[in-house]
Amino acid sequence: MRFGSLPLDEAEGAILAHSLRRDGLSFKKGRRLSPEDVAALRKAGVETVVAVALDPQDVGEDAAAARVARAVVGDSKASAGITVAAPFTGRVNIFAASRGLLRLDPARIDAINLIDESVTIATLPDFAVVEPGQMLATVKIIPFAAPESVVAQAEELAAAGSPPLAVAAFRPLSVGLIQTRLPGVKDSVLDKTVAVTRERVEALGGSLVTETRCAHDETDLAAYVQAFPSVDLLLIAGASAITDRRDVLPAAIARAGGVVEHFGMPVDPGNLLLLARLGDVPVLGLPGCARSPKLNGFDWVLQRIAAGVPPTRQDVMRMGVGGLLAEIPSRPLPRAGAAPTLEAPRAPRVTALVLAAGRSSRMGGTNKLLADVGGAPLVARAVDAALASQVDTVIVVTGHQGEAVAAALAGKPVRFVHNPHFADGLSASLRVGLAAVPADADAVVVCLGDMPRVAAGVIDRLIAAYNPLEGRAICVPTTHGKQGNPVLWDRGYFTEMAGLTGDSGAKRLIGQHADQLCEVSVDDAGVLYDVDTPDLLAQFRAG
Repeated sequence: MRFGSLPLDEAEGAILAHSLRRDGLSFKKGRRLSPEDVAALRKAGVETVVAVALDPQDVGEDAAAARVARAVVGDSKASAGITVAAPFTGRVNIFAASRGLLRLDPARIDAINLIDESVTIATLPDFAVVEPGQMLATVKIIPFAAPESVVAQAEELAAAGSPPLAVAAFRPLSVGLIQTRLPGVKDSVLDKTVAVTRERVEALGGSLVTETRCAHDETDLAAYVQAFPSVDLLLIAGASAITDRRDVLPAAIARAGGVVEHFGMPVDPGNLLLLARLGDVPVLGLPGCARSPKLNGFDWVLQRIAAGVPPTRQDVMRMGVGGLLAEIPSRPLPRAGAAPTLEAPRAPRVTALVLAAGRSSRMGGTNKLLADVGGAPLVARAVDAALASQVDTVIVVTGHQGEAVAAALAGKPVRFVHNPHFADGLSASLRVGLAAVPADADAVVVCLGDMPRVAAGVIDRLIAAYNPLEGRAICVPTTHGKQGNPVLWDRGYFTEMAGLTGDSGAKRLIGQHADQLCEVSVDDAGVLYDVDTPDLLAQFRAG
């Protein structure tokens, strides 16, 4: 990879290292200079540019990041529970697709980071509880490319065993609870323990199927343990804290035929947890803090059991690093005076609006959206691309022959909204569609029903580029220097978009917000191709 000042005669195909503005031209950092770009720069009087020219042995930043990310999560079977975003500016974000625990091989992640400064992987901590859509990791290529040898070495390290990054999804555990009691203990105290335990178990997708109570006595408790119904996990909450391996709870478990594997843990609160087993069923003797909803060592062990990765004795003994939990609040609202916490990074929630309300006025009376192409209506191409992308919701706006358009898309998981004022132009359909966008959506990608060659990967590239905090709130695909469709818009522009009139859509707003515009280069002429005339429809049918 060569970095530095290049004469224009050598700049075609090079990548701009810094943004460049001159005589109405505005080329952003990272733009690969096309022949048209070079001609425009020459016309503007530019003689040299600071750019990067890749060597044959270099892998471009997006391709390198995508290869490393795919290697880290493994094949489709191993990567269940994980979503890999499209690459953009040398970054690939990796998100959870299911609720569970993040599982890492820290040694291999470190080994990949130690190969070369060009390849980096940042992750959440091992055994972090993750939610669907939460970011797990990000792969970033630091310069504009990485050597092929470095990328290949990273792939080789990632492939040496099971994937070094995975999500262990929580399983629906059946859980039983035995509580021992001493004379004078009120039922309300034990009832509270049941409620707190049930909330903990259900939060991990399980269920507390049965609860019983007995005297705080070794013989009595052993009989209850032996007779307890079959469950995936048995919890025992003692009336008095366990103080020794020979105390009531561990002694009763042993008398019932169980095995005490470990007593105590280097986590506070939670020091007095007991790890045991009755046949194949794990048994936990709960510390007193388990009666409180606050985070404690019991939660860490319960999470691992629910995720199908039960901790061994050695695992429990290694929980000391980070195990000081005494000052971590678990209430839904922060305590007065507490430091603010950051929201966990997550995948953006993007809705696709497919505008399919037009009258096809240039088609001579034929509704082009309903035209048969290869056994399916033309509009289905745009809808299927949106459904195959990483958007959360697809909304189809109908108008002219709305019932027929909806019927043509029957069975597809989309939401239909009708624009009765479709004759007023594209802006009216946009207004109706925006009003139907879910309240929790961060952005919309506006797709046109008559653009059948837009691929799902283009939409994914726009989503990957979207980041309002970094000045990328409007994302437009470009090919050979020309802007195309669809366009992704941050929610902050919805009011302006809804105020538009006429038939030109929202692209007229782009020039008013150039500081938030991100041009996403795609090698796909489909972003410029629409079917507007009978001749174009005939050409498209002919392939």
